[in-house]
Amino acid sequence: MIPLPLLFRGKVRDVYEVPADGGSAGDRLLLVASDRVSAFDVVMAEPVPEKGRVLTQITAWWLNTHLQGIPHHVISVRPGEIADAVPALARCEAEWAGRATLVRRTRPLPAECVVRGYLSGSAWKEYRESGTLAGEPLPAGLAESDPLVPAIFSPATKATEGHDENITFEQMTGLVGAELAAELRRRSLDIYERGRAAAAERGIILADTKFEFGIAPDGDLLLIDEVLTPDSSRFWPREHYRRGRPQPSLDKQPLRDHLDGLADWNKQYPPPPLPERVIGATAERYRGVFRRLTGMGIEEYEAPRFGAGAMEEGATEMAGRTRVGAGVRAGGRTEGGPGAQTAGRAEAGARAAARGRAR
Repeated sequence: MIPLPLLFRGKVRDVYEVPADGGSAGDRLLLVASDRVSAFDVVMAEPVPEKGRVLTQITAWWLNTHLQGIPHHVISVRPGEIADAVPALARCEAEWAGRATLVRRTRPLPAECVVRGYLSGSAWKEYRESGTLAGEPLPAGLAESDPLVPAIFSPATKATEGHDENITFEQMTGLVGAELAAELRRRSLDIYERGRAAAAERGIILADTKFEFGIAPDGDLLLIDEVLTPDSSRFWPREHYRRGRPQPSLDKQPLRDHLDGLADWNKQYPPPPLPERVIGATAERYRGVFRRLTGMGIEEYEAPRFGAGAMEEGATEMAGRTRVGAGVRAGGRTEGGPGAQTAGRAEAGARAAARGRAR
């Protein structure tokens, strides 16, 4: 067991509070990506070996390579550094090593920042029905999996249960304010384009992805949570791309394919037992996307150092654009992790209502 207060347990991620000296709420959190796996919003009974490690280290790889200069909340992903910073964790390192990230605590913003470079998933479903994306018109005559040029910033609400809901940029402005909404769009499109270009060099299409951002106690706007992973993005192998149809994905597709083929499961809890071959194929798919993106196996990868110096350098580079949306920062203690999202949404909704804007 991890000897820290559990702040939130999600489907696949656990968030722990790192108390300050004296036991009060601190300004750091420990995010642990478990090996739990979900499909159709149901968590499977069997874990997928190495999944949490792959997601944690892919995020670290992106932040240390193609996303340098983007202010983020990561303090460390290296087990030795984490144990030094939080000595209580040293005696249970096997529980979290490789899957844990020590981060600055933030107040998460009440919207997912989704960027779509291809017409797929819920975007394709809405376009097919109404010719729109989040209520805004798209060009006529598009086919499934067609590229969207330029890529589209398509925010979504954060659902505590079920699926997120696409919203318009105007609705997002009502949630966080015009200045912050514009900065979130600018920053999200920048990160997507960096990821798209890097993935293309590896023969991978980054079809779409989602980001989360939070406000730190000092007012900095930080990229938080996982970044450009197979759980937060659609990665398609370029060699199999064909417009006008769904694409094979570099993620947990073997699991979804198996579950889709079960005539006696209604995609509701409880989940069916998974055969070893499906667990193994899904684990290999996660390891495979890490290998294809980074050019090395997960077992070869040495986690990078981040630390305060790298954070300060990134924040300086973004000076003038990092501290935005004073109204969003005002009036509240900082929270962190998904467990704080409900309060954030309620707060933002009250502000929107006061301005007479419909969410």
